Amino acid sequence: MSELVQVRKKAQITLPLSVRRKLGIEEGDFVDMQVKNGEIDLKVKKLVDKEQAWFWTERWQEGEKEAEEDIRAGRVYEFPDADSAIASLDKAVKESQSGKKVRR
Repeated sequence: MSELVQVRKKAQITLPLSVRRKLGIEEGDFVDMQVKNGEIDLKVKKLVDKEQAWFWTERWQEGEKEAEEDIRAGRVYEFPDADSAIASLDKAVKESQSGKKVRR
């Protein structure tokens, strides 16, 4: 897809509607701009509240992917209450420290 745009006063350009729709760009979004090999590379960026930044760390996202894989594979357990879940975790830790196979 190629679009021709004109540079206006104060070096402003308008992103065509077709480009905005294809990339999901909305008013107020940020665009990261880099020059690479004589071309302009634009990437749409979304800002995240500081209080939510932990969720988007690489480590947390890896954990999210692992959890999704476990859910899809059926590696899940149901407990009647929080105390039962904690007891199961405690048992698993003790068994893994002793070298025994973990059962639930």
